[in-house]
Amino acid sequence: MCGRRRASRADGDDRGRVRRGWYDQAVTESPFKPSFFERQDETPDAMFYIEPRLLVHIDDYAIEAARQLYAELLPERGALLDLMSSYKSHMPPELAWTRLCGLGMNEEELRANDQLTEYLVHDINRKPAMPFGDGEFDGAVVTVSVQYLTQPVEVFREVRRVLKPGAPFVLTYSNRMFPTKAVRIWRALDDRERAGLIATYFKHAGGFGEVTMQDRSIESGGDHDPLYAVWAHPNPA
Repeated sequence: MCGRRRASRADGDDRGRVRRGWYDQAVTESPFKPSFFERQDETPDAMFYIEPRLLVHIDDYAIEAARQLYAELLPERGALLDLMSSYKSHMPPELAWTRLCGLGMNEEELRANDQLTEYLVHDINRKPAMPFGDGEFDGAVVTVSVQYLTQPVEVFREVRRVLKPGAPFVLTYSNRMFPTKAVRIWRALDDRERAGLIATYFKHAGGFGEVTMQDRSIESGGDHDPLYAVWAHPNPA
């Protein structure tokens, strides 16, 4: 059970798959050092997120780009997991999900999210393991929050466990963040390299198929937030 029920282009090309770069090397030992996941603010996340932020963290153009992407990749009438969720999920209503479970850090934000069917306050940096059964979800997303993961490989493995084989795990990011809570390696990379970093998380988690990276930014002729996406599917059992 989830908890309380409610009554620049990332790959240098145009939406192409990327198969080159330091993240495409053979998977042997982990390339990650503990220092990569240090943060400027190491106070407990529960304290940082104690005050609700009833606002969105990207502009309307990036939100629409996320909705379009989720409409393409996520199944209709499915059970979906919104990981690192908050006030809004940015899901396209045409998906008509049967279940949308949000895991986040602030109960007031989650309670105010009118798209969630259920929610759970859960700190995945402290405890990557999630209280779900194997193969419980038809898809999972992390929307503009992957930069805050301090144990990303462990979290990706856990997401793989709770997803059905072939179900998409989709991560989106922009150029906004709470810099004091973003991990060091994220802050050190540019937008294209961040896509490669997420691809490396998938590779070292194991059990996922081909990783796709795309720039999903909506061209508007103005100064708007970009939206980048990286996704993969668990391999068949």
